Amino acid sequence: MIFGVGTDICDVRRIAAAQLRHGDRFAQRVLGPAELHVWRARGQRWPDRANRYLATRFSAKEAFSKAIGLGMRMPMTWRQCEILNLPSGAPYVQLHGDLRAWCAGHQLHFHVTVSDESDYATSFCVAEVHPLAAPPVL
Repeated sequence: MIFGVGTDICDVRRIAAAQLRHGDRFAQRVLGPAELHVWRARGQRWPDRANRYLATRFSAKEAFSKAIGLGMRMPMTWRQCEILNLPSGAPYVQLHGDLRAWCAGHQLHFHVTVSDESDYATSFCVAEVHPLAAPPVL
C-alpha cells in the first residue's frame, strides 16, 4: 500500500552557489557520512560532478520528506537520511537514528530515483507500507 509520494526538482546552479558561499559547511549540513565520502571523492576529480551529486541528494531528501509527510521537521533531518547507491548504481534510502525508528514503526519501505542534467536535478520517492520491509543488503 502506498503511504506517500514525493517529487522535487533542484537547480544545480543554486546548490553550486550555496556551496561557494558556505564552503564545505553546506555539504556537511546536507550529506550524511557515506554521502560526504562520495561527494569528496567526486569533487577531487570532477568539481562539477560533485555539485550535481550534492544537488541530487538535496532533491532526493526533499522528495523523501514529502513522501513520508513530515517535510523537514523531526525526526526528518538532512543527515539521518542518506541516498546511497547499490553496486548496480540503483539509488536507495539509508536511514539513521530517530528517523529510522520512526519509519520502522510505520513499516515503511522506499523506492527512490534521481536524475540530473547540466542545470537541474530531479528526484522521485515512493513510501510504501510493507510489513516485511528491510533495507537492501549490500
